Parts: sequence; structure tokens; C-alpha cells
Amino acid sequence: MSQHFQHDVLVIGSGAAGLTLALTLPTHLRIAVLSKGNLANGSTYWAQGGVAAVLDDTDTVESHVADTLDAGAGLCREDAVRFTVEHSREAIQWLIDQGVPFTRDDETAREDGGFEFHLTREGGHSHRRIIHAADATGAAIFNTLLEQARQRPNIELLEQRVAVDLITERKLGLDGERCLGAYVLDRARGEVDTFSARFVILATGGAAKVYLYTSNPDGACGDGIAMAWRAGCRVGNLEFNQFHPTCLYHPQAKSFLVTEAVRGEGGLLKLPNGERFMQRFDERAELAPRDIVARAIDHEMKRLGVDCVYLDISHKPAEFIKSHFPTVYERCLGFGIDITKQAIPVVPAAHYTCGGVVVDQHGRTDVPGLYAIGETSFTGLHGANRMASNSLLECFVYARSACADITEQLNTIEMPSDLPDWDASQVTDSDEDVIIAHNWDELRRFMWDYVGIVRTNKRLQRAQHRVRLLQDEIDEFYSNYKVSRDLIELRNLALVAELMISSAMQRHESRGLHYTLDYPEQLAEARDTILTPTPQAQPSAAG
Repeated sequence: MSQHFQHDVLVIGSGAAGLTLALTLPTHLRIAVLSKGNLANGSTYWAQGGVAAVLDDTDTVESHVADTLDAGAGLCREDAVRFTVEHSREAIQWLIDQGVPFTRDDETAREDGGFEFHLTREGGHSHRRIIHAADATGAAIFNTLLEQARQRPNIELLEQRVAVDLITERKLGLDGERCLGAYVLDRARGEVDTFSARFVILATGGAAKVYLYTSNPDGACGDGIAMAWRAGCRVGNLEFNQFHPTCLYHPQAKSFLVTEAVRGEGGLLKLPNGERFMQRFDERAELAPRDIVARAIDHEMKRLGVDCVYLDISHKPAEFIKSHFPTVYERCLGFGIDITKQAIPVVPAAHYTCGGVVVDQHGRTDVPGLYAIGETSFTGLHGANRMASNSLLECFVYARSACADITEQLNTIEMPSDLPDWDASQVTDSDEDVIIAHNWDELRRFMWDYVGIVRTNKRLQRAQHRVRLLQDEIDEFYSNYKVSRDLIELRNLALVAELMISSAMQRHESRGLHYTLDYPEQLAEARDTILTPTPQAQPSAAG
């Protein structure tokens, strides 16, 4: 039997953005935080590098803003960039207050006898401004925030809960557009429950799992983007999918990312013959923004017909490498690669979704009562290419801003009531799940081949044709069989893939992460790609 749950705030997603919002909200509110797997399955836990912020006296807000605008290839919204950077120090201080064990710099003693935090530098940054916890910053942040959340009796942490769809007044045939809650699959019981809430927050991460090769965990399926689109929200700049330049190339190393900080601390990219090549593509060489580095690696791999290139930091002292990159060192050593003596074989892999659900400075979407924060959202911060370590900062700044907005409205919004049960009366158990597996594989393969690092009109047209055929099959399956996590994710992934393809087809230039052989030049005017759902929720242009 399905169940009904009521909360003041429903947070879908248990990563950095979702936990920050839950911990920042007033403690008298009843808050549910949903995770579709185990709590630690999101992208936050696996983030290595750190958080970009203006913390050093030699750094400035203007410098961080300028670096971000430059990396974003002219498409960042300057107000969003400035808002994020101006709130960076207070966001980091909040994390420190929560107990996040950032790495300290033992060489720089303060007058009070303590030690400054160690700051590193990454691609695109003109200063050392990345605060980190060794090379496992995401795990340190996540574990700290999770421990804090577990101590709050008003926060309910629910695992193995997969959001199926949002409940809105429009979908129920009522006057108004407000989001009232969500239908959520309880994987343990196999039932879809009804969650009602005064405010709903999408913090579900990105959609990099749409590609065959990705650094992301299995859950990065664009769930929040797809649900928001079906609820009537606009999406923006989904053609900009960042490929991390350096993921470990090894048949058993599933999705292991080699942090940007390795290059920030002097790591060199080399061809199989030991020759460096990045200086031929950008004067910043290994410290160029990620889109340039990923495209350069892709170019060299295709030019030489090789499976990978190499990232070499073995010229640094062994103790330096082990102390700064313990996670990378241990993981590579497990595959027989001693990075103190050998170069690391690396390839680009899909890493970050720069576009997402269109929101304002408080994380508000087009649907009242519905917020999107973190990688799910499109704030305008990242432009055409996200600068390293700005994404975690965005999570904290916008979660705190959304919290302030929600707190202001608490006395004006009542709890929705009498929401209908999920209707499963017309469906049966599936005996053909092989269809899901086949469609999942086909989708990710043609997205990698046709909508990857280098694109053409022909490739995009082929991808669009294939995704629409797949969607017909998925819709038929969804209408006749009980929902499962695999089916829900496939349905969302196919929709987000179509939105990505539609966005890419509308951009007749090469800018940042979107590089097409048919339009290799960059246009003089930088414009966002905004898609607006029609009543049938099909992609349509809106400028």
C-alpha cells in the first residue's frame, strides 16, 4: 500500500546543496532529504579538488570574477558570478564552523599560533584560491554535513527513495501553478508514496550519465532537470557539457577522476613518446580551462590513434605527491601505477552539466514553491565552461540564498492537503527489463559518438532521430509496467538527452564546451540557449 507523508520542506537529493539547505533552514521545520540510493552515492562525495573562494589577502573578488568570466567564454551572467564570489568567504566560514577538516598549511603560522589553510591552484585560476581537504574534499564536506544532519531531529534522511515526478496544481487540474510535492518510489517496498510539502527543492545533481564515459556516479541521470521540465520549467544552456580532461584510463578503474590539482601542482600532460603538447594549444598549457585541455587531448588521441595520453607528476618529490594526493596515489597504486615514478594514463570523460533548470538568485524556478540548486540548476555562473572548483561554491551560496527566501515565505504558505495517490491500477510487473538495459546502452553510446567533445550538424541530426525513437519505446514501456529505478532513470535520461541535442542544434557557433566543425568560429554576440516546455513538454525555442 502507498503511504502519504507531509513535510514543510522536501529536499530531493542528499549532496552538498541539499544538505546545506536542510542544515541552514530553521530547526522548527519538518524537513525530508531523499536519496535514491545510499546517502553517499551522489557526486559530492567523490569530488577531489576543493572549493574556490577568495580567502587569501593577495586575492580579490575582482580577480575571481574576471577568471570565471574568462573561462566561461563570454557567456557567464556577471551578476550571478559576482553574487557567488562575493558570498564565497562566508560560505567557507560556514563550512569551517560545521567542522569540515580542510587541510592546513603547516608552513604559514598565524600570529595567534594557529595555521592558515592550504590553498592550491587549478586550471583557469590566476591565484591559489582552492581550499581543500587533501584530495578528498567532497568526502570531507559530505561526511561533516551528514553527521550534522543526523544530529538534527527535524531532518529526516530517507535512503532508497526515487522521485518519480513532481505534483503541481496544474497537473491536478487545479487553478494555479504551485508545486505541492512529489511522487516517490520506495525501493524497499516497491510502492510509490505521496510526499506533500510547502516547498520542494531539486538538488539531484547533473546528467553526465547520459554519456558512455563519465566521471560521475551512476545516479547522475538528470532527474531534477527532467522532472522540472515536465512540471513546466524552462531549462538553459544544456549544450554545454563539461568533459573532465583527466580520468584514469584503466579497464578496471570505473569513473575515477584524477583531480585538476595534479596539474595545478605541476603535473604535465604528455604523449605516449613523452612529448608535451598543451603548449601548442594554449599559452597556459596544462593550466588552461578544462574545455581547451579536453579538446586538445581528444585531438591528439584521434590524430595519433592512441587510447590515452599521460599525466606526469613523477618529477615532484615522492613525499609531496603522497601528502597532496593520497587518494590518487593509493587508487593508482591499486592498479599497479606508482605515480611517484610513472605517468598516469588519462582520457577525457563527461563530468559536469553546466546548464540546467533556469533559476533566479534565490534558486527559484518558474514554478512557485519549486527550487533548484547545485548542478541541477542554471544560475548563469558557469557560462560556456565551468571553471574548476566553482561548482561546490555554487552549491553552498545558492543553498543558503534559497534558505533565506524560503524562510521569508514561511508564514504565507500553507501545507497542501488531500493529494491523490499514485495510480498504478493500469500497470503490471515487467518481464522484459532487457529493453531498459538495451535502450540505456544505446542512448549513452550515440550521445558519446554524436553529441560529445566535437560535434557536427549531421551527428546531431542522427542523435535527435535516435532519441525520439527511443522515447517512443520508453513511453510505451512506462505506460504499461510498474516503475523501477532503472525505468525512471532511463525515462529522465532520454528526455534530458533530447534537450541537450535540441540546445546544441540551436547554437550555430563554437563557444566553450560546445565545439562544432560546421560552425568553428565564435559569434560576436553571446546568447544563452533557453528552452521552454510546451503543454506537451516537447523542446521548443524561446530565444
